[in-house]
Amino acid sequence: MSIFISELIGTALLILLGNGVVANVVLNKTKGNNGGWIVITFGWAIAVFVGVFVAAKNSGAHLNPAVTVAMSFLKKIPLETVPLYFAGQFGGAMLGAFLVWLLYRHHFTSTADAGLKLAVFATGPAIRDTTSNLISEIVGTFVLVFSVLYIAAPSSSLGALDALPVALLVLGIGLSLGGTTGYAINPARDLGPRIMHALLPINGKGSSDWSYSWIPVVGPIIGAILAALAFSAVAGF
Repeated sequence: MSIFISELIGTALLILLGNGVVANVVLNKTKGNNGGWIVITFGWAIAVFVGVFVAAKNSGAHLNPAVTVAMSFLKKIPLETVPLYFAGQFGGAMLGAFLVWLLYRHHFTSTADAGLKLAVFATGPAIRDTTSNLISEIVGTFVLVFSVLYIAAPSSSLGALDALPVALLVLGIGLSLGGTTGYAINPARDLGPRIMHALLPINGKGSSDWSYSWIPVVGPIIGAILAALAFSAVAGF
């Protein structure tokens, strides 16, 4: 149960701060309106730092089903713990998204663009092309998971700053690879808030774009498995 609670709280904080910075930048009448991509990527990096810092002790701070899949694939966690990880991750993502809506509900009302309202909750492509969008999510997640597998087993520890390398990694992915699809690289981060977008009473919210929703779920899982395979092949060298 400690795994579930840890992943729930860690992922909720991840989404509260991560989707929160998106809300601050894209919604009308906020203090951070039009802050731009750099603000969003730095906000997400801090969100990752906080989530990992809080959850690391009890669950290893996966906060991402793709990471859990890779860890299970490599037999670094028992298979029977996977449902606890998934439940905490998706539950935490939905909780975090709800809190973002609660804090920014007046700004949702002040924003007419339905696409911007959805962007607070879920990712979407800059140019819609199924193959290219899927590849973007696969590559971004591969970089994340392949690097995390090395970070998770270092020869030395940074102590309380163990979360920092992962935060910097996500910052780099966002700055370098995030321009195509918004770098979901995490099925829970996208699907959980997208479900909340569909459920919450947001005026003029429009579609939840379910036709795209499978890409930020399937792409990261494929990327995670490829990363695990690559890590198992080269880690011994």
